[in-house]
Amino acid sequence: MSEPARPDVPPEPAEAPVRGVRALAGEEFSAAQAIGGVRGLVEAVLPGLVFVVAFVIFTDLTIPLIASVVAALVLVVARLVQRTPVTQALSGLLGIAIGVVWAWTSGEAENYYAGGLLVNAGYLVVLLVSVVVRRPVVGYVVEALRAGLTPEAVKAEANRSAERDGETRDGETKDDDAPSPFAALTAWRDDPAKMRTYAIATWLWVGLFALRLAVKTPLYFAGDIAWLGTFHLLLGVPLWALVLYLTWYVVRRGQPKATASETAP
Repeated sequence: MSEPARPDVPPEPAEAPVRGVRALAGEEFSAAQAIGGVRGLVEAVLPGLVFVVAFVIFTDLTIPLIASVVAALVLVVARLVQRTPVTQALSGLLGIAIGVVWAWTSGEAENYYAGGLLVNAGYLVVLLVSVVVRRPVVGYVVEALRAGLTPEAVKAEANRSAERDGETRDGETKDDDAPSPFAALTAWRDDPAKMRTYAIATWLWVGLFALRLAVKTPLYFAGDIAWLGTFHLLLGVPLWALVLYLTWYVVRRGQPKATASETAP
């Protein structure tokens, strides 16, 4: 009798796409997952959308400001009630609060967007300088993610360093041949291919912030709230997700291909 057919071994599950800039170090990319799904999109867009729509309808500053704050607060409360992470909703609320305070104190509706313009200008300068001095920011971000340098990991490494220092002061030495995870933050700069890849990827983000400023700054000074609010939304999450994907694609293409010996079981 022939040996009964053996069931196929199920493939290993694919790595789940991750959210935000952490997607840059992932094997797969999902735009929906990167922005936090439909909920993340709503949290990023709703307060600003409420502001511009209310301003167009009422042509008065008070109602749009109150409405946008209420919308942001509702999103945070919904997270708290459902006991889900509130980081994105809180960051959105903070951004709205800055815009509201600025617009309220100045009495100018366009100042609702002034903080965002300044933040974009700051990012543009930092990224542009990093490319010029051959230290592209995207390289540090990606290599930190690949090395597992999350805030928790950084804190744990700092604690281990403190423990080693304490043991040395007490006259005891401890051999620790494990490489420091911080070494990856600069090692890539000795690789010309990685330098080129990360420089290209950083230029993508320079283009994003330059485009936002080029489109929105004239509208800000013209006081055209309807178009300023519209482009604020269009050049916000959709453009951010597109550039994040292009960055992931450039970084993935720049990775060295595995050899047969490395892929063999």
